[in-house]
Amino acid sequence: MAITVATTSTSTSLLDKLWFRVLLGLVLGIAFGFAIAPMTVDSPLGMDGKTFLTTYIKPIGTLFINLIKMIIVPLIFFSLVNGIISMTDADAFKRIGLKAVCAFLMTGAFAVCIGLAFGNIFQPGVGVDMSSLAEMSGGMPAADHIRKETSIIDILVGIVPPNVIRAMAEDNILQVVVFAIFVGVMLNRLGHKVQNLTDFCKSCAVLVFRMIETVIRFSPYGVFALTAWMVGTQGIPILKALLVLVCTVVGALFTQYLLFGLMIIIFARMSPMPFYKKMLEPQLLAFSTSSSKATLSTAMRVVNERIGVSSSSTAFVLPLGASINMDGTAIYLGICALFFSQAFNIPLDSHHYFILVLTATLGSIGAAGIPSGSLFMMGMVFTSVGLPLEGIALIAGVDRILDMMRTTVNITGDSLITMLVDKTEGTFDEKKYHDMSL
Repeated sequence: MAITVATTSTSTSLLDKLWFRVLLGLVLGIAFGFAIAPMTVDSPLGMDGKTFLTTYIKPIGTLFINLIKMIIVPLIFFSLVNGIISMTDADAFKRIGLKAVCAFLMTGAFAVCIGLAFGNIFQPGVGVDMSSLAEMSGGMPAADHIRKETSIIDILVGIVPPNVIRAMAEDNILQVVVFAIFVGVMLNRLGHKVQNLTDFCKSCAVLVFRMIETVIRFSPYGVFALTAWMVGTQGIPILKALLVLVCTVVGALFTQYLLFGLMIIIFARMSPMPFYKKMLEPQLLAFSTSSSKATLSTAMRVVNERIGVSSSSTAFVLPLGASINMDGTAIYLGICALFFSQAFNIPLDSHHYFILVLTATLGSIGAAGIPSGSLFMMGMVFTSVGLPLEGIALIAGVDRILDMMRTTVNITGDSLITMLVDKTEGTFDEKKYHDMSL
């Protein structure tokens, strides 16, 4: 009896975890799709299996995608504004703050490029036809204005919105991002004069985050519906493509992890082995919790006490990195963008790559700390280059597994930049860094 009770308790607690329910939705969706698809019009369903999946199952996934689309613009605007107005400390304007922000943004942009490179080399979406999936909610998103751009100059001129409301209504993400940054900077400059408006924006950010938490609870059902429909209509090829995508992301994340060591050799003129060994504790915690914020206190202790970063840099730069820097997520967004461009047979030109790097890098400012933020930032990045969002629910099924590895890379990158910035300030304890007894 005791064993039965323990087993029941464990099962109940596991079912309470969202990631497990999403994974369960993926598995059940695959099984349901394979089971229903072969049925003919003579089946008890009264119709063939594929028609049943399209008529009754796919609309559940459509609803989930529409919920994500509904929140993308307010998420981008209020999360970016909130991120900027939260940096009001005097330290944020000092030399070390500027140095850290530049380093974080540069590594983020480079990480996106790594993702795009892996997506082009391994082409995980080639051989998959998702064109019918784009029709499930009225066809392609309203991003034709972006696809008409033909040069970087046109894009740079076009990022300033002549009409903000129209930019939001038409999902012109770059213009929304620019307007949000402009509003955040102006609110910071005006300070206490617009305190009520600042508080309002912070409250709106809290509201949006709560809305995301509510929407994401629906994800197991959206994953089940879209997976069942995709598997029922396409069969094995879609599963193979998903496996190739996972392997491509893992390979890119591992490459980024190795590049961290190369950065230590080039910029710090030191061996990376002490860093890798001493970071093992926060890395394991990041892998198990999939949360940079939950790992932050442990990472700060290790970086300060074992790696040799000064207390001031640890207290300022590392939390800043956890707020605006997500190298692992940037890689993930880049690869997924190419995966869907290949699967939907939508070619991307050079200016689309520029937009991808820009939006994924800026999006990291707003995504940090948001539950399942990668899925919503994926919507932002995809919309910016005119890619359909309908495949996001399929990615959500394997997102938890990849999230564990992304978070590990995120916290490692944050700690590395903190160490490099501290070394340029002359306050880094190199003797402590090489002391393996710590």
